[in-house]
Amino acid sequence: MSISDFDFRPTFLFAVQKAYLCGPIFIIMISTSNVSLRFGKRLLFEDVTIKFMPGNCYGLIGANGAGKTTFVKILSGEIEPQTGEVMMQPGQRLAVLKQNQFAFDEYPVLETVMMGHERLYAIMKEKDAIYAKEDFTEADGNRAADLEAEFAELEGWNAESDAATMLSELDFSEDLHYKLMKDLDGSQKVKVLLAQALFGNPDVLLLDEPTNNLDLKTVQWLINFLGDFKNTVIVVSHDRYFLDEVCTHVADIDFGKIQIYPGNYSFWYESSQLALRQRADQNKKIDEKRKELEEFIRRFSANVSKSKQATARQKMLVKLTPEEIKPSNRKYPYIYFKAEREVGDQVLIVKNLGYKNSEGEWLFRNLTFTIERDQKVAVESHSSTGSTALFQVLAGEIEPTEGEFKWGVTTSLGHLPNDNGSFFKDPDLNLVDWLRQYSVEKDESYVRGFLGRMLFSGEEALKKSNVLSGGEKVRCMFSKLILEAGNVLILDEPTDHLDLESITVLNNGLTDFKGIILMKSRDFQLNNTVVNRVIEIGNGVIMDKLGKFEEYIAARDEKKTVGA
Repeated sequence: MSISDFDFRPTFLFAVQKAYLCGPIFIIMISTSNVSLRFGKRLLFEDVTIKFMPGNCYGLIGANGAGKTTFVKILSGEIEPQTGEVMMQPGQRLAVLKQNQFAFDEYPVLETVMMGHERLYAIMKEKDAIYAKEDFTEADGNRAADLEAEFAELEGWNAESDAATMLSELDFSEDLHYKLMKDLDGSQKVKVLLAQALFGNPDVLLLDEPTNNLDLKTVQWLINFLGDFKNTVIVVSHDRYFLDEVCTHVADIDFGKIQIYPGNYSFWYESSQLALRQRADQNKKIDEKRKELEEFIRRFSANVSKSKQATARQKMLVKLTPEEIKPSNRKYPYIYFKAEREVGDQVLIVKNLGYKNSEGEWLFRNLTFTIERDQKVAVESHSSTGSTALFQVLAGEIEPTEGEFKWGVTTSLGHLPNDNGSFFKDPDLNLVDWLRQYSVEKDESYVRGFLGRMLFSGEEALKKSNVLSGGEKVRCMFSKLILEAGNVLILDEPTDHLDLESITVLNNGLTDFKGIILMKSRDFQLNNTVVNRVIEIGNGVIMDKLGKFEEYIAARDEKKTVGA
């Protein structure tokens, strides 16, 4: 489904909606009334009535399978609910981030961006067809005049320059503007589809995982764009840094309902956890609990993000009452890494290390560095597979092409590979038997304890290991790592396939871990809160920076600027 103007879709009811609050009239940009959807026996939504207001950015959150993407499709009209309706103001335009990277392969890049405003693009094509006629009639002239008037009203004369400007801001040189989409690589296509969604100032913008496969520079550009965006945004993302920077509200999907809370993801998470702890504390008086919540609101209001949304968000939090803070019904895995023994002073020595793949391409070479005690290292690579290959070499899974490395005698490794498919091929193993392979202690209750931490309790622990979802497989791999109790963790994209809940507790677990970490992750917040050193690899060590990940980003960008 392409990005669309929904003025003529019969599945939608469009109505002018007014909410009278203390006198002023508030225009609701998009809302739902009693929306329900069931797949077989599984209920996703039941009687969801919700209003999304202009000027706000809503982060749509929920556990894996809660229906985040499905709800976005209901709002866009791609899926029709079984009951209820979606309502928008007449004449308002809704845009959706397209997920299919191949849908526009035969179109030039610039034209693909302008297709984001479907009505404007349709006018452009119809005008061109009329003016190309050899037998131009009076009726054609009248139609062309009508189209020209609407074209001008939609600021069509600026369309091409606006699209070109946006592409340039996304690092597309002018020669790329006229290339066919099929000639771009995957990361470039993602940027074009993002520009397509943002083009033409839509009234409602639906973004499902907009930061996937985007570099940090582009993510920051999108954060700034949304900070200046005056209309309604509804976004689904597993990127907590992004959600914290752009969201004025969180829309939480739980038990088939959607509840809106002011603030960003971190505020929602911390407040819901505080409320959950208070609910469990039967001895604390109601007045004490209220004072604790009030203090939390004040503290968080004073320390809101430095993003462009911060001022509005702070005002919302100040107005928030403790009664509005609710405990979350989410189930969180328990991810806590504790090494069986402490690592010594000698950790890892790498000398002139290199690896060439089967195509003869060097993924890295001439690497020389030393890892020391208490270091948690992010490994960045110019090649998308460079860090993966380095981790496989260091874990002893593949042989280096050249050079050598040596682990300290006190080190014990735990490796989370980027591709864990080889661990789950045996169709006869349930999860208890699967994890038992990696345990010295074979007692079932002992093994079940580690699975239970990852939310595999009761009958869930008897599921066959070869039918798990991506997120379930990663949680099983965490069970394995926790059970093995290594003092060195090698983690290749550990947040892949995980929901926000699992990512959050993983972040906490890695922050508290007392051992060594070598990690590659696209999650900015995970990098920035866990690592204290960044090594960028390629032909040699390109950069080796002690400190927070954001300091590495700043140093790298400064180096590029000086080089340019």
